[in-house]
Amino acid sequence: MSGTRNSALRRPELRPLWLAVHDRLSSGRPVSRVRIGPLDDDQRAALADLLGLDRLPDARPFVTLTRLEEAVAEIDGRTVREVVADLVGPLDDRAAERQRAQDERAALWAWLSAHETVRSQPQLADWAAYCRNGGLVDSSVTRTRDLLASALAVLAALPAEGEPLPVFAARLLHGDSHALDDGTRLSTLVLRALSTIYGIDAPDSAQQRRTLWARAGIADDELSATILAAGLRPLGDGLLSRITGLCADSGHAASLTLAQLRSAAGDFGFPATVPVHITENPSVLALALRRFGPRCPPLVCTSGWPNSAVIHLLRLLADHGAALRYHGDFDGEGVRIAAYILDKTPATPWRMTTEDYRTALARAPHGPPPGRLTEAPWDPALTPAMTEHGTSVLEEMVADSLLGDLAALAE
Repeated sequence: MSGTRNSALRRPELRPLWLAVHDRLSSGRPVSRVRIGPLDDDQRAALADLLGLDRLPDARPFVTLTRLEEAVAEIDGRTVREVVADLVGPLDDRAAERQRAQDERAALWAWLSAHETVRSQPQLADWAAYCRNGGLVDSSVTRTRDLLASALAVLAALPAEGEPLPVFAARLLHGDSHALDDGTRLSTLVLRALSTIYGIDAPDSAQQRRTLWARAGIADDELSATILAAGLRPLGDGLLSRITGLCADSGHAASLTLAQLRSAAGDFGFPATVPVHITENPSVLALALRRFGPRCPPLVCTSGWPNSAVIHLLRLLADHGAALRYHGDFDGEGVRIAAYILDKTPATPWRMTTEDYRTALARAPHGPPPGRLTEAPWDPALTPAMTEHGTSVLEEMVADSLLGDLAALAE
């Protein structure tokens, strides 16, 4: 008998009803009635028989779930959910699926915003927003996260040390030498991040893209990538030690190439007790040499955004125990450069706090506007203070304070 009853629900003419009910119940939302159709005459007759109607329903009728439950229970003894799951297939919960997908997307963007590389260089918050606005790769959270993880790994490894792009990509990205080829999603994403870091427009030509890669140390010329240093007297008798020692003894700055720095790998040492101070602007280094001459303490200049030679020397000094202390301009660009250097090396800030800014501002209150400001990771109060006053303090304006710190080491 139950088989006969079950077969009554399996009539082909009732198929549109079960499909419509299955679809509505799979929405994951409350359902009180379902609209079906258009139905032909046979389908209308079958629906009338099922519901015990005294006349044929419309071609596009509404069927209340309560009435359908009563009819199904009387015929089959099961619920409507059980019947449609049997006749059509398992019910979905599209509302739950949408919520789950929404939660996965939210978790992805929260992960990106909180990633160490993004937080350590706050200007990358704009890049993270660009990624979020671009949406998912192929509608997939997993693929998007994998792509972003690769981009973040590349950014963490930059600046490179003069490697060709395919060699750098193969070393960093599981042997795939083409992963950063021009036009790939990953290459475009990394270049967008680099343009954000450097505060320039995203490159729109092959030449601009090559220039931006070079700025990040990819295929950087070992001779044109240089760093200015004064007062360095490394241990050892290698080429780098002789050059810097000779210049220090004569009271001059040494312009060191990336090639010379690389040559020092096996014959370089540095007294761990001697701090190395770092400035953004060459004019401060020139003032220090003018004042201290051969007594100038160890001083390195990034000359603005650090290239691969700058980062190489700073890491080399840190690896041998030198304490690195960095100072730069109190403006938007200076804050971003400082954040970059503090992220890429073990350097700590040198007179770069909010208090230092306010003290300097009292002496030089009429500086140029600071430009676009981003967070200073080492002092969250600094950027709000600069925003409040709307004035930058360039490094040259506080040179006497910096030289005063160095004077204690020059004696």
